[in-house]
Amino acid sequence: QVLLVESGGGLVQPGGSLTLSCAASGFTFSLFPMNWYRQAPGKERELVATISNTGGGTNYANSVKGRFTISRDNTKNTVYLRMNSLKPEDTALYYCNARLVAANIWGQGTQVTVTS
Repeated sequence: QVLLVESGGGLVQPGGSLTLSCAASGFTFSLFPMNWYRQAPGKERELVATISNTGGGTNYANSVKGRFTISRDNTKNTVYLRMNSLKPEDTALYYCNARLVAANIWGQGTQVTVTS
């Protein structure tokens, strides 16, 4: 069974930091790029960051460049999203995503709330 399980969300003050994790199973993790998306209430789902299968290439949404870092550990089948200098507008449900050959896989999401 192909599965993505996110963790690490929570409540944080503006300027704070969080690290999200996404544990993958059921497919050959090291062969596929991985993505983090987010969706705020009333807004469309937004691509936040992408990492290549080896981890050698990354891309970020303009809104998070310089503040967020995506990384992966292929020995642990896990992708991470380190979020620094968090802002209230980063509040959203954050999803891990893998586009496999036959399916587009999503985790259940982890909530990040940035508020004072």
